[in-house]
Amino acid sequence: MTASLVGIYVWAIGMIAWFIIRYPYARKARRTATVKAVGLSRERVLLAIATIGLFVVPLIWLVSGWPAALNYQLNYAAVVVGALVYLLSLWLFRRSHKDLGRQWSASLEIRDSHRIVRGGVYRLIRHPMYASFWLWALAQACLLPNAMAAMAGLVAIAILFFTRIDHEERMLTEAFGDDYRAYMRETKRIIPGIY
Repeated sequence: MTASLVGIYVWAIGMIAWFIIRYPYARKARRTATVKAVGLSRERVLLAIATIGLFVVPLIWLVSGWPAALNYQLNYAAVVVGALVYLLSLWLFRRSHKDLGRQWSASLEIRDSHRIVRGGVYRLIRHPMYASFWLWALAQACLLPNAMAAMAGLVAIAILFFTRIDHEERMLTEAFGDDYRAYMRETKRIIPGIY
């Protein structure tokens, strides 16, 4: 089996794992009332872009082979790195859902009885779910042997993150005031001690 084929399998298994992790938390979150939602139209567009980059573009390439001119051969070192990064991404993704519990939301929302979560991975970074998406996109870049499919995730997550993060932190500051400002001073956004 070629490294390229192994990379594709690892990517596909990771996608399935992602959906398995998310499903029960999404079900539980639907049962918790939303007090405030911010920028719903913008949120739909950003989430669609993320879905296109992390799922639709790679799937189109896998099904159709287009654009074949951007295909290349992977080596096993890239696949191993991609698999390890994907595992870290999935662990962080699951852990951030678990730490948030019913407060999790796919879009920018304040939930009923919402509070600032400072435990678990949230004691190290404010936005571990975004960190998991960055890691997922990086893993995709290592695992898929087509330049467009490989890089689509990084482009999509960059658009999502840099368009959304300031709105999210403003929403949380408005909801929690000085408590959230103090949390911002104590933690970095997505890379512990750096950013």
